[in-house]
Amino acid sequence: MRQDPWRPEQYLRYRKERKQPFFDLLDLVRPRAGMRVVDLGCGTGELTAELHRRLKARETIGIDSSDAMLGQAESPTPKGLRFLNHDIRDFMESGESGDFDLVFSNAALHWVPEHRQLLGRLTDALAPGGQLAIQVPANFDHVSHLTASEVARESPFEALLEGYTHPISVLQPEAYALLLEELGYRSQHVRLHVYGHHLASREDVVEWLKGSLLTVYERRLSEDLFAEFRDRYRSKLLTRLEDKRPYFFTFKRILMWAER
Repeated sequence: MRQDPWRPEQYLRYRKERKQPFFDLLDLVRPRAGMRVVDLGCGTGELTAELHRRLKARETIGIDSSDAMLGQAESPTPKGLRFLNHDIRDFMESGESGDFDLVFSNAALHWVPEHRQLLGRLTDALAPGGQLAIQVPANFDHVSHLTASEVARESPFEALLEGYTHPISVLQPEAYALLLEELGYRSQHVRLHVYGHHLASREDVVEWLKGSLLTVYERRLSEDLFAEFRDRYRSKLLTRLEDKRPYFFTFKRILMWAER
């Protein structure tokens, strides 16, 4: 398995399009004085710094497992902001997991399995009256995602990947609403939001996925074999997308906020 396939320059090609869900999620948060905040899956830290400034937080901790992404973080960091290289799945064992006023995560938790258990652990990390704010992609039924799974099941990739395809951990919006109720949150907001992006052409959909979904296959294949995987994916996908310029790329996301 190859190490850290994340490339900040690829991910940030669509910086503007990726920012809007963050700001929509942040708008759901109720600011309070002196908040202690954690941002799970903070990536390059650019938006974590914005989160810290907007909330005027006492302390904000950005957590990500990619050295390449964290290497892009603002330096020197604003007072009260720091970053840790840590896997989200091990967050509760990191020694940084208790008494947060806000657990925030934008476009990261879809990489983590077992969301019922995960949200329970994140709830345990909150102080009384704390808030949970999460945005997860929910575009797994889009042809761009389905085609990647299809290629992964073809020869020679199925054998090389040992049958692996990107798992879908994200629940339905109503399942999150029920789960937040079960976890005892006194108020909540859960919605499915369809974002529409005007990309230059259908080829940009491939470039978009190279910076996100396709990294799970890049991690598991040699450089040459991933190049073959990527080329086959591009060839199949482009025949399934309308050849329009600009190309209107729809992307579904679930935004949820809850307060204890």
